[in-house]
Amino acid sequence: MPLDFPRWKTVLVLFATIFLLLAAIPNFIPDSLLNRVPDWIPHERLHYGLDLSGGSHLLLEADVHDVAKQKLDKMQGDLSQALRRADPVIETGDIAEDNGTVSVMVRNVADVDRAREVAYKLTNPVGVTGQRDWTVEVRDTTRLVMTPTQAGLNDAINSTVESARNVVAKRIDPNGTSEVTVVRQGANRILVEVPGLQDPEHLKTLLGTTAKMDFKMVDDTPDAASMAAKGLTPPGDQLLPFPHGDQPVLAVQRQIAVSGDDLKSASAGTHPETGQPVVNFGFNAQGSVKFARITQNNTGKRFAVVLDNVVITAPVIKDPILGGSGFIEGNFTTKSAGDLADQLNAGALPVALKVVQESTIGPELGAESISKGILAGSIAVGLLAVFMIITYFRFGVYTTIALIINAVMILGVMALFNATLTLPGIAGFILTLGAAVDANVLINERIREEVKRGRRTLQAIEFGFKEASRAIFDANFTNMISAAIMYYFGTGPVRGFAVVLAIGICTSVFSGVVLSRLMVADWFRRNRPTAINM
Repeated sequence: MPLDFPRWKTVLVLFATIFLLLAAIPNFIPDSLLNRVPDWIPHERLHYGLDLSGGSHLLLEADVHDVAKQKLDKMQGDLSQALRRADPVIETGDIAEDNGTVSVMVRNVADVDRAREVAYKLTNPVGVTGQRDWTVEVRDTTRLVMTPTQAGLNDAINSTVESARNVVAKRIDPNGTSEVTVVRQGANRILVEVPGLQDPEHLKTLLGTTAKMDFKMVDDTPDAASMAAKGLTPPGDQLLPFPHGDQPVLAVQRQIAVSGDDLKSASAGTHPETGQPVVNFGFNAQGSVKFARITQNNTGKRFAVVLDNVVITAPVIKDPILGGSGFIEGNFTTKSAGDLADQLNAGALPVALKVVQESTIGPELGAESISKGILAGSIAVGLLAVFMIITYFRFGVYTTIALIINAVMILGVMALFNATLTLPGIAGFILTLGAAVDANVLINERIREEVKRGRRTLQAIEFGFKEASRAIFDANFTNMISAAIMYYFGTGPVRGFAVVLAIGICTSVFSGVVLSRLMVADWFRRNRPTAINM
């Protein structure tokens, strides 16, 4: 029955209420007092969005020419490999990129048709029209030429920029809990908004590197060292800058020993002997096998850790590393080591991004919005309390208490989840308070109707809660569906509104139906009234 509260249920409801109220406390006290709060009480605070706390705004642009170049480079490698693997092997000259195409000379005229078929299998359909991402044609009898179509380029740009957007979002918000905005604008631009960040330079540094990391062997042969010192590139090598090393440039093998794509995890740490900041890393199963083989076969030699074509460290392999993990030294600070770990965990940017627009929004306007929002909310709650008490007397008091507890509980839940409050979130907050009042109005009016029908006090309260709860649950279930849809399809502020709305729906039902019912049940158990004054 609605007024039947066993002891375990009473304890559970009170525990949940008190815990969420305690979780909201850090939002109302200064830092000096927060440090004195016991550790068993949550210390998380509510974060404010860009429109309330200010922050940094960046507009990034992807280089579409870089995307096209990557597409050509990849096809050049794929075509070379496919022709070598043909059975029998198709003998060709060098595969070259020429004016936006990939071309190759087939040595034997009889193999031209077979080579064309091999090349065609490397193309893919784009969209629903059946058009492919590459055209394949034969020129001058034996020259095979592949040209990217405009539809193929557009598809590559779209997928590359979308991948870049996902990487940017992971770098800025590794845990996915902050209210950052990372959305596409046009074909090749990404809008980034980070609340509370007043230093856009740090954000630009975080996003300004592709974070492409590879492990390559250093060419320490005398001839290679001599040529590198003269600025000449040894055959099969490449010269890369080594800012923190004993040489300004270092000759490393072009062949990648272990790719950064095989990294499974990265984290900031400290050197076990010197205590200096380092970046710990771990490979996946495939990368672990490669790393073990390389270190076994090259003990006593140096390998280079290359980040964005810059050598950050080149240690000597003292012993085989079989565990698939290690650490990277590189004159890191604690912050730079953490940033690099976040970048590696997020993955490399598939294309370089440049900042085409930036701005910093101050917190002054947001502070005014917060103060006015608090004032408006206080006035609204005060007027609601007066109205409910005048209309429903004792039951109005219970409604007011439940309403205030509900408001504080929303803040507690948001703080526990490290959620961010924005102006749309405040709108969702006010909306849920209204929904909480609606729930109590439904209950109180239903109790009043049952009293008018001549039911006894206990029956009137029981039927009032029971019948009204059905309508309350149905209405809030549809609201929850709306919140879920907004969260799934929305971004940034829309998601902020959906999160606050969903949290508010849950706490409103809890406070309006469960908590207020507990207060009424306690009053009835203590006083056993024979009539209800409403």
